[in-house]
Amino acid sequence: MTNPEFLLASLIVVLIPGTGVVYTITTGLTLKWRASLAAAVGCTLGIVPHILASILGLSALLNMSAQVFSAIKWAGALYLLYLAWNMWREAGTLEIQKKSTETSFRNIILKAIAINLLNPKLTIFFFAFLPLFVSKDSSSPTLEMILLSAVFMGITFVVFALYGVLASGISAYLANSVQAVKRLQQAFAIILAIFAVRLGLSEK
Repeated sequence: MTNPEFLLASLIVVLIPGTGVVYTITTGLTLKWRASLAAAVGCTLGIVPHILASILGLSALLNMSAQVFSAIKWAGALYLLYLAWNMWREAGTLEIQKKSTETSFRNIILKAIAINLLNPKLTIFFFAFLPLFVSKDSSSPTLEMILLSAVFMGITFVVFALYGVLASGISAYLANSVQAVKRLQQAFAIILAIFAVRLGLSEK
């Protein structure tokens, strides 16, 4: 059964406005909801190579020793703290482009894949994030990471699809309530930081 903490942490991470979120929302604003679903599919597929690269590297390291496991876990917690700090610092700076020339669903999916595929930070993120939720006593850490990754991808698609479908409403909200959105992003940053500390200190 998936750890509830993993579900909540994943949701918070996926909600962070990034290039994939901006592209999906922009697509929804300019080309309506069906096109935004194509963008959501592409953004989700674009993280697959990063997940695979992270799992392959982590599998080798996690088989070395418990000390290596703990070191990776602490590194992951520190990286989440770094993400939380950046989220706090950049709160309220989300910008959405109003124009788009993409019309083909195929082109939208390919562009969305490229946006995430060419972002090297995603590999680092998964390398830091996944070990935080793998049990030390797991009989198959690799399988556990694959299952966690599948859940993360599902959350990514659902959240991105909702972002796209509700893009018009979100756009109006962003335009009229900049401070409210800033406070929301700062709240996410605080929650993520709390998770980072708690997971780093966890003995699981």
